Amino acid sequence: MTADSSTRSTSPAADAGLRVAAPARARRRTILPGFGLTLAFTLAYLSLIVLIPLSATFVKASTLGWAQFWRVVTEPRSLASYRLSFGASFLGAAVNAVFGLVVAWVLVRYRFPGRRLLDALVDLPFALPTAVAGITLTTLCAPGGWVGRQLAPLGIKAAFSPLGVVIALTFIGLPFVVRTIQPVLQNLDAEIEEAAASLGASRWQTWRRVILPELWPALLTGIALAFARAVGEYGSVVFISGNMPMKTEITPLLIITKLDQYDYAGATAIGVFMLVVSFVLLLVINVLQWWSGRRAA
Repeated sequence: MTADSSTRSTSPAADAGLRVAAPARARRRTILPGFGLTLAFTLAYLSLIVLIPLSATFVKASTLGWAQFWRVVTEPRSLASYRLSFGASFLGAAVNAVFGLVVAWVLVRYRFPGRRLLDALVDLPFALPTAVAGITLTTLCAPGGWVGRQLAPLGIKAAFSPLGVVIALTFIGLPFVVRTIQPVLQNLDAEIEEAAASLGASRWQTWRRVILPELWPALLTGIALAFARAVGEYGSVVFISGNMPMKTEITPLLIITKLDQYDYAGATAIGVFMLVVSFVLLLVINVLQWWSGRRAA
């Protein structure tokens, strides 16, 4: 009995020692350096790549003064470029939200000849230089091109119009939506659809109440990435848009024009305005994503 009681009395201490030693061993066996060193490297890297260039943009724009800054960012030519850039980016992201979801669904849920080739083609906008994409889309959508020739009798002008800008921004934004949704679909068990059907749910009810809540956060993320990519796109749009001021001139082209005119302060002012508006829109989308994820949980 004495031996048993002594064993029991020393067991809590031994267990505590093991609990203390286990985190110590885990800390010693971490592959990367400690938290302090990795955090310092992260902050230094982000400062060099992101924070310092953005700070320089704000500093250069501040040389105008508030009145002149507001005049530059609200002049009619700037407002027309904002409407086209943000409007076309939103439309492109909305189109990709629908068709990107369909593409991801087909690639994940079905097996057919050429599926791997189709899956690789989704990444083509990533690998293709944007200037090459712009020239290709312009050739196809011009009045004499394969697509433009079919649209001309219908009175639809694809190239050198706002529609051409939407086409280009849809092209470059598709991979963001597909690649964001694909992993979620792969982890989504198809048996939950069968369970919903066995309980009497229709296809629409299964989609709206079972599948969409699981995909919604990823879908919002893909839309946000596609929108952010489209807002700053230049190479694939500059050819197909026609670059007509007040009509088909995007904001990045307006910034390049001001730089060519050595109006560096005006260019940075428009850049700062675009940066602030884009940040606010992305913040709203991320808040919606957080809210939808918490609601689903």
